[in-house]
Amino acid sequence: MPTSRETGNEAVGALCGIRIADFSRVLAGPYATMLLADLGAEVVKVERPGSGDETRSWRPPADACGTSTYFLGVNRNKRSVALDLSTGEGRERARELIAGSDVVVENFRPGTMDRLGLGPRELLAADPGLVYCSVTGFGTGAGAALPGYDLLVQAVGGLMSVTGEPDGEPTKTGVALVDVITGLHACLGILAALRHRERTGLGQVVEVSLLGSLLSALANQASGYVAAGVVPGRLGNAHPSIAPYETFETADRPIALAVGNDRQFAALAGLLGRPELADDERFRTNPDRVAHRAALRGVLQERLRTRTADHWADVLPAAGVPAGPVNALDEAFAYAERLGVEAVVEAGGTRQVAHPVRLSATPARYRLAPPALGEHTDAVFSARRDHDA
Repeated sequence: MPTSRETGNEAVGALCGIRIADFSRVLAGPYATMLLADLGAEVVKVERPGSGDETRSWRPPADACGTSTYFLGVNRNKRSVALDLSTGEGRERARELIAGSDVVVENFRPGTMDRLGLGPRELLAADPGLVYCSVTGFGTGAGAALPGYDLLVQAVGGLMSVTGEPDGEPTKTGVALVDVITGLHACLGILAALRHRERTGLGQVVEVSLLGSLLSALANQASGYVAAGVVPGRLGNAHPSIAPYETFETADRPIALAVGNDRQFAALAGLLGRPELADDERFRTNPDRVAHRAALRGVLQERLRTRTADHWADVLPAAGVPAGPVNALDEAFAYAERLGVEAVVEAGGTRQVAHPVRLSATPARYRLAPPALGEHTDAVFSARRDHDA
């Protein structure tokens, strides 16, 4: 089978011909490799015999066959091989797999792959064109021994300090967001390294940490501290720099307003029957509104409670005011469908969340359902032996 350094049929995916040996588990690494697989890369997932990826046992919820939906959500378009890396035979088969790959992805604790003889120094010495991506919790320095769990990183990395109500406790996000962001950063690093290899023939080591990814993703909050020394606190659903930019109660359920400029605020004031608010010195400009956030919220809340969320979700966007109800997940997917945003696809008969990137010439393809543990072990290594012969 051709590698990316030979010719391949790009019509089946932008990354057709790229082979990835995926030693990662749980979320950040598997999310990254799934996104790359959707775009045509061939991904072989290496799992521990008997138990496999930890998320295989993370239930509930499970699908009709009893398979963890957590595992299903980040492992489509991959083939699974079961290798015991604690044995010489397992490590030899891993090296065999890597020898035919363009990219290695792993998220063991730093030093583990080195002890197994599968570290980047040894592998790049054997194949200078290899791209080796390591995903860690806290880097390879003083934090190398710390376990990289998303909740822990949200806590120590500052995300929880800015999430939650002002008088409540620090709160994690409703999904393992740091893992997801780190997976996206891993994709970026891998693709940049592959582009470098295309120009020079040389691979390199890509290092991505959960902590580093979170600090970058804190964006304006992090910049406020780094550039101005401002340590932000929790504002609930409000925004530190824009108002009104939060949720409000209506006659039946909450609605979000995301008013980003003075024109939108004037339109909002008019629709609420209070056009004079746009000329009120407390609310005339965005800095004025931020400074008088509490007074503004009280006025808006009084008016918004007079009608339902669906009413406001109809009339406000029609007038150019960004607004929408706080949807449950079923409502969110229905909303995407109404807007023509493809959100659900099938991969090998399994319903999946669609790849978020749309490419006009080489779109994402959903070739394989998430694999059973070790489902492709024999096929992968038989194909490799046939190729070498």
